Amino acid sequence: MTLSPEPAYQHGTLSKIGVLLINLGTPDAPTAKALRPYLKQFLSDPRVIEIPRWIWWFILNGVILNTRPRKSAEKYAQIWMPEGSPLKVHTEHQTKLLARTLEERIKPAPVVEYAMNIGNPSIADILHRMKDRGCDRILAFPLFPQYAASSTGSAMDSLFSELKKMRNIPAIRTVKHFHDHPGYIAALTQNIQDYWAANGKPDKLIISFHGVPRKTLDKGDPYHCECQKTGRLLAEALELDTEQYQVCFQSRFGNAKWLTPYTAVVLKELGKLKTQRVDVVCPGFVADCLETLEEIAIEGRKTFIEAGGQEFHFIPCLNEHKDWIKALSDMVYTHLQGWLESEYTEEEAEQSRKLALEMGAID
Repeated sequence: MTLSPEPAYQHGTLSKIGVLLINLGTPDAPTAKALRPYLKQFLSDPRVIEIPRWIWWFILNGVILNTRPRKSAEKYAQIWMPEGSPLKVHTEHQTKLLARTLEERIKPAPVVEYAMNIGNPSIADILHRMKDRGCDRILAFPLFPQYAASSTGSAMDSLFSELKKMRNIPAIRTVKHFHDHPGYIAALTQNIQDYWAANGKPDKLIISFHGVPRKTLDKGDPYHCECQKTGRLLAEALELDTEQYQVCFQSRFGNAKWLTPYTAVVLKELGKLKTQRVDVVCPGFVADCLETLEEIAIEGRKTFIEAGGQEFHFIPCLNEHKDWIKALSDMVYTHLQGWLESEYTEEEAEQSRKLALEMGAID
């Protein structure tokens, strides 16, 4: 294995702390051409599709990649923003807001970047950019509140696979999950209350999470339990009784049994019952994306209304909500403890450089 080139080194260079936010990913454009490599990378991950590789290779390359890119592109086209993919746009905004917030409480301020596990900007590219900027300590923060092997686990695989190629590996800390963090729950609660203050309250709140195959729970994945805890804590904070909300799972793929109840089935049943108003919130996503804006806000609405429901509301994700940025800042600050106390000043770094040169170091 050939190790990747290292940034130019100079004694006394002021080392920096880096914060790397990681999200799932997005295609570069809402076109079949852009969707094909994106889907191939995503669906080739053995953490995402847990069936024998030789079987899946024929299904992926012989069927899915010849049909799904066009269909997915049509869905993305419905929610694409002038600035690009909603997931990418909101993640960029969150990164900038977090950097600004951390600048106010940490001196010197850490380098804050974001990367996508699938697509661009890649984890590999951003890791090398952070090293070029002098980061020798990096906090990797996947933006998945509930841990799943197919999301957080996959992102960690990508991160450490790239670190294996480095000669001078930075110190790494990782965040596993934050499904029950008080700041995250408080931000979710305030976001919903803000929406209800402007639009009124529903007869039923659907708390919808991204689905995963049922067998992953049997094999030890904590995702289902963490989703249930988030849902319970959120309902308690909103002072809802058990009849006023329901936790569901969306985005089923293939014919295998996934976590239930399925969001689409629940919406259809509520429609048949002539439910006056249903609101749906997706706490598993901290930024709006295809799964929230198309699958829920468009397809979910259609399912509910066509079944006989009266009024459907999708409550936007946390996105740039100030309480979420504060919670994110607080979590990052907590995970940086120990590193912050060992920070050098520029004067100390220069003194260290002079001493090293006096002792014969090569600059």
